[in-house]
Amino acid sequence: MSDRTAAITLAVATVVGSCAVSFTQPAHAKPLKGPTIIIGTKNSPEEFILGELYKQALEAKGFHVSYKENIGSTEVIQTSLTSGAINFYPEYVGVIVQDVFDRRSPKTATGTYDLAKKLEAAKGYTLLDATPFSDTDVVVVTKAFAKKYALRSIADLRKAGTVAFGALPGCETRRTCLVGYRRAYGLKTRLVPLSDLSVYAALDAGTIQAGDGFSTDPPLGPDSKYTVLRDPKHVAGFQNVAPVVKTSVLKASGAGFAKTVNAVSAKLTLNAIVAMNTVVEVNKQDAAVVASAFLKANGLK
Repeated sequence: MSDRTAAITLAVATVVGSCAVSFTQPAHAKPLKGPTIIIGTKNSPEEFILGELYKQALEAKGFHVSYKENIGSTEVIQTSLTSGAINFYPEYVGVIVQDVFDRRSPKTATGTYDLAKKLEAAKGYTLLDATPFSDTDVVVVTKAFAKKYALRSIADLRKAGTVAFGALPGCETRRTCLVGYRRAYGLKTRLVPLSDLSVYAALDAGTIQAGDGFSTDPPLGPDSKYTVLRDPKHVAGFQNVAPVVKTSVLKASGAGFAKTVNAVSAKLTLNAIVAMNTVVEVNKQDAAVVASAFLKANGLK
């Protein structure tokens, strides 16, 4: 094991140490009969980590996996799913309800998961178990901007007039983002599309006054220089991750398939995903290496 890999293993294992078990699955399990699991991921580092976790765990159990990383936004990956280009991908349950099916968010995380599962089932897909962690859209401002206008909640942004709001493509049309914020809080915003530039870099540069971040972003840690505005109306919904799989593929893969995937999801606490996001996004380490370290620390590979 290289020094780099050892360091990553230690960093991830430190966070999940209390969850780790004492055995390790063989790295090369006997290949199983069954369909190819075609895993896709959306366009974010957290999705790359999730994709690698499920891919490697399934491969360790002998499932044949084809992996397609960084397909694109929710809208793009939905096209890949319905066209058959992929048959499995990790999704946020509130996104399924609010953005994919254009429904209002239930008032609880459990209600959101149950509705997402029902909606997917009607289309021929199964929603497997949800992760303990939830990663919601959050409205982020600098602490200096929050202090200047006494900002605590998203509704308070109205005090600042029309603000330059930075977000990735898709935010302006989603219930979980600007569409929802405008309806619920009456925000006045000028959208600044972000692509390669992060919302935090744009805030630091003064290009925007507010932006769309995510609750598991490493810059939002305990010593953050940013303020997350409260969302008392839960516009962003409840966003635990649950893998979506084509039901026919699930049935053809046998009972071990769901068991393997659910075992991975069960270990994904908030601390664990933030630690892995940090190693990938801040330390610029490869998602595949970080995922492998996490799986080994938990006896899943």
